[in-house]
Amino acid sequence: MADDLRIGIIGLDTSHSEQFTLRLNDPANPNHIPGARVVAAFPGGSPDIEESKTRIEGFTATVRDKFGVRIVGTVAEACKDVDAVLLLSLEGRPRLGQMKEIIAAGKPVFMDKPVAASLKDVVEIYKLAGAAQVPVFSASAVRWYPGVLEVANAEQTPARSAISYGPAHVLPHHPDLFFYGIHPTEALFTVMGTGCVSVARTTTASASVVTGLWAGGRMGTLEAIHEGAMGYKVIRFGDKQITEQKTDGDYTPMLREIVKFFQTKQPPVSPKQTLEIYAFMAAAEESKLRDGARVTLREVMEKAGAPEAWLPEDGKDKPKVEEEVPKSVEKGLPKPGAS
Repeated sequence: MADDLRIGIIGLDTSHSEQFTLRLNDPANPNHIPGARVVAAFPGGSPDIEESKTRIEGFTATVRDKFGVRIVGTVAEACKDVDAVLLLSLEGRPRLGQMKEIIAAGKPVFMDKPVAASLKDVVEIYKLAGAAQVPVFSASAVRWYPGVLEVANAEQTPARSAISYGPAHVLPHHPDLFFYGIHPTEALFTVMGTGCVSVARTTTASASVVTGLWAGGRMGTLEAIHEGAMGYKVIRFGDKQITEQKTDGDYTPMLREIVKFFQTKQPPVSPKQTLEIYAFMAAAEESKLRDGARVTLREVMEKAGAPEAWLPEDGKDKPKVEEEVPKSVEKGLPKPGAS
């Protein structure tokens, strides 16, 4: 235990705070992940968000009484005497302010979804972390679901197209895909890789369909389910076969990647990859406001203040698919079941 990394949590208003602490602090748990332990936590919370204010007391009591976590009164206290930080606050509005304090403390941090409540704040967080050389990363747990990895690794060549569907519950004060639509969106990008140029969106009360065009003439479609029956699946259309996701997963593989990141300071998902995913969701929001008009990711990233080096392609060039092999598809993904 003396060699375990000491972890501080910001935000006890989400079930992730309980589930992550369970896997890190309980050696008897079958999903236990060695190498790190939660030692301090700042509850935080959002009084105007029902999902936050009604659950924070229970999660705080659990991590304190069951797992021995010290509860503190500020972000700064949660960053003191720890080696790394889990930023788990339920919603995105407080994130920029919280990240400024974490970055000032110089702690590597995993940012749970959503990174922030606007693309502008997401960009600013990554700019501040980069300038301070503080290691950061963010991802959805679905990126490491065995079933998603099986689809992503189905062929050596990039997917010609893919369809991903999943729940997209709306949280006030956020672009409507940021809070829960991030999960099927990240599954789509896990299979398609980077290189999305533009999106167009059709929206009804029940669902939104976002069609993304990738460089090289590839296409990825997101079906964001707002109402009705809920479920997750990603389907890959390749050169030789069509592959459907058959199994799901849980938080354990992602948390294993988080601990590895805290140990090595090397994020498994780069800032540019994550920014493209958030630009996809922000462009979808803009397309909805423009009655389904196609919106480029470059446009929304420029408006958010992203540096030139981070901007996606403008879509004017049309390289061959072979020249656009996404690293995440070819060799950047673990194999299903990899430890």
